[in-house]
Amino acid sequence: MKFFRIALAQMNSTVGDLKGNLRKIYLTIKEAKKQGADLIAFPEMAIPGYPPEDLLLRPRFITDNLKALDELKAHAVGITVVVGFVDRRDDIYNAAAVLHSGVIAGVYHKIYLPNYGVFDEERYFQRGHQSPVFVVEGVRVGINICEDIWYPDGPTVAQALGGEAEVIINISASPYHAGKGKYREKMLATRAKDNAVIVAYVNMIGGQDELIFDGDSLIFTQEGGLLVRGKQFEEELILADLNIDEVLRARLHDPRRRKDKFLFLQKESNHPGSAQDGIPIIEVSRTQRTAQSKRKGAKKTPLLTLGLRQPLHPLEEIYQALTMGVRDYVRKNCFSKATIGLSGGIDSALTACIAVDALGRENVVGVFMPSQYTSVQSQEDVQILSKNLQIELITLPIWDIFQSYLKMLESEFKGKPVNVTEENLQARIRGNLLMALSNKFGWLVLTTGNKSEMSVGYATLYGDMAGGFSVIKDVPKTLVYELSRHRNARDRNEIVPARIFERPPTAELKPNQTDQDTLPPYEILDPILQAYVEEDKTFEEIVAMGYGRSVVEKVVDLVDRSEYKRRQSPPGIKITPRALGKDRRMPVTHRYKEIS
Repeated sequence: MKFFRIALAQMNSTVGDLKGNLRKIYLTIKEAKKQGADLIAFPEMAIPGYPPEDLLLRPRFITDNLKALDELKAHAVGITVVVGFVDRRDDIYNAAAVLHSGVIAGVYHKIYLPNYGVFDEERYFQRGHQSPVFVVEGVRVGINICEDIWYPDGPTVAQALGGEAEVIINISASPYHAGKGKYREKMLATRAKDNAVIVAYVNMIGGQDELIFDGDSLIFTQEGGLLVRGKQFEEELILADLNIDEVLRARLHDPRRRKDKFLFLQKESNHPGSAQDGIPIIEVSRTQRTAQSKRKGAKKTPLLTLGLRQPLHPLEEIYQALTMGVRDYVRKNCFSKATIGLSGGIDSALTACIAVDALGRENVVGVFMPSQYTSVQSQEDVQILSKNLQIELITLPIWDIFQSYLKMLESEFKGKPVNVTEENLQARIRGNLLMALSNKFGWLVLTTGNKSEMSVGYATLYGDMAGGFSVIKDVPKTLVYELSRHRNARDRNEIVPARIFERPPTAELKPNQTDQDTLPPYEILDPILQAYVEEDKTFEEIVAMGYGRSVVEKVVDLVDRSEYKRRQSPPGIKITPRALGKDRRMPVTHRYKEIS
């Protein structure tokens, strides 16, 4: 049996931490060699981290990344290493280096550069023009990068048909959003089956500002069957033995492939100046070893068998994404602790749960800032939540400060009715107190606003929006409740007090206030927001979904008028296909109104 042992390194890179990323790569290569791997593949941009954004406009950054690659060559002895980096030739390229025996055996340049949603790769990179195939231990291996494999007629086809690749390795930094994993899995299975090729997909894990990379690396057989699934949201070295003989067997039994290959080669011969410029075959190492001899060479270390690990429950998946996002943002930005304004409501309760799970209870400080409008229930629920989470709780009443503000502004406000101004003053006092604690003790302030509120501007600029990181910024209010119930059910413990689920949401900035004084019920608001913000449906299309014209008109107007607030909000974790941030770039100043 022709046998190939592959290692996929699900790695958490930090953008710009070239030395730290290299250390991780060194240690992982060492472990893969110990396990007898022929080849180890690291994610897209593993050396510089992803996405480096405008660091790519700094020549020194490019040079330092190339120096790091040069240092890495010495560790590629007795194993082939595939690693993502930034290449510099006539321009710069998103690239994968193939290292073997202390040299760079070859380089692949990413061909399809995503330039939508959170991606700006055409801003920085030149696209590649070739799809080389590398011969490693006698096995033909095609390397491509992330977006390249999403295209049915992309490099995978060229490598499998024109270059007779038996294994395709796709190194990726594919940002997470809920539900993407299923779609990605189906796509990779299709590529494997359609091309009668083993597909090994290695994805980055970790948080980078608002982006989350979920791992979930996958290997599919030439028949499209799932062979191995990596963990979600965890670093892991994934090992698998690939039966290369089965690839040939599948191809011999597939007459359609012969026709596809004929047509592909005919097309290439008719277009010698095409973007592919032929399929270069680069010999890395010739040795072919059988399964029996390879296992002897692996120092008799048993191969890790992962089996068909099941994906996480959808709510657990989102919860872990949020937890990883907080953990990496806090630690990668060198904070030691985080602080949260606890109100007694569901948003701050969920944020506190996520923070504790991400950082440990000893690194989370709750701050309760009651006013005369704060109910006894809120005070009790904050105390119960803090006790359940075992976090420190600081209580700072704001009523005296609020009265001082009103007294100072008394002459200016004379004759004016009390309105939202006085409500916002309370929120801004709370924001000031949280930022004072942050400045004094070096704590990161985690804000607690959800996507529903941020979409319609139901938040106070420089008040409850004040802080360094917005944990649930992309989580609609209805999902906040689901995640909170899930968190309670997961540990079979009522961490979030039951009364918080039962009471109507309220900001408690005036007597008997509820969110529904200003907004439609969240079970109506959230579907409208999804249709308008995430799906770009028109006003008439949303009305046709069964919602009242006046309600839709109000929501659309609130969303459009609140862009200036969202621009000034802290970054937050992306968990939906279209988050309020890089995904949605609306002008603050414009006069277009869809509703006439």
